[in-house]
Amino acid sequence: MYIDTFKVFCDLAETGSFSKAAVLNAITQSAVSQQIRALENKFQVTLVERGRRNFALTAEGNAFLEASREILEVYNNLDHRLHELRDVIAGELRIAAIYSIGLHELPSHLKAFREKFPDVELHVEYRRSQQVYTQVLGGDVDIGLVAFPTKRNGLQIEIFSEDKLVLICHPNHPLAGRKKIKIEELNGEKFIAFEPDLPTRKVIDRHFRDHQIEIEHAMEFDNIETVKRAVEIESGVSIVPRNTVRQEVESGVLSALDIEGPKMSRPLGILTKRNRARSPAHKEFVAALKRDFAALSENGSNGEA
Repeated sequence: MYIDTFKVFCDLAETGSFSKAAVLNAITQSAVSQQIRALENKFQVTLVERGRRNFALTAEGNAFLEASREILEVYNNLDHRLHELRDVIAGELRIAAIYSIGLHELPSHLKAFREKFPDVELHVEYRRSQQVYTQVLGGDVDIGLVAFPTKRNGLQIEIFSEDKLVLICHPNHPLAGRKKIKIEELNGEKFIAFEPDLPTRKVIDRHFRDHQIEIEHAMEFDNIETVKRAVEIESGVSIVPRNTVRQEVESGVLSALDIEGPKMSRPLGILTKRNRARSPAHKEFVAALKRDFAALSENGSNGEA
């Protein structure tokens, strides 16, 4: 019995379609049926309920699916384990990051890591937060990078940075030129907000409620880049992570002010799947990320822009 057979069965269970499983594995639909029948004959069980209008697994099929996933995970991690035995920093490392981390925090670290460990093949994907959690839990990536990480069964979380939130405005705005602002001074301001389901928006809204701040919602966006562009054309002010506007502040396109009073920051977390073998490359990447951000913090890079 080949490992490919377990993959075919998993693909069939996840897609609920013999034809889709065939396409995913570059074989015919008849070959999929034959492999499933071979599994049933081998273990003397019925895995798929036949004759039903909708695809369904039997109780034995569900148990077999769980076991097949475990087998595939062990097989897919064999190269990591073998590298670990040789203590070689090489092989493939798959990373999924939310867009803001991928655009602002990650690039310099990826460049330095690639230069130091050229034998590591880095694959980086940019995703929405929930997609990152799903990919890490599903074993599709080795490392996930998110803001405001939340506990999930099967996940391990490590905080690698706390990015301070700052107020941003156009250089012509009356608040521009100041270094600090009290949160109460934002009463009545036209505010460019993130969409309500985003973690940063929830934190900002909580602080506004706690301090009884009434702002005028001018616009709402689902990403930091669009928020910045709206502030650049004088549509209002906003609150964003400091590291995401460092370039605009240095070039004079935006002004950034510290917010006095409440501690407003955005924790950045590393997600890994519990009980999953970590290759030397995985361990080194995580250690380097935490080391680099600890050094930035010590040097005061999270201070005034």
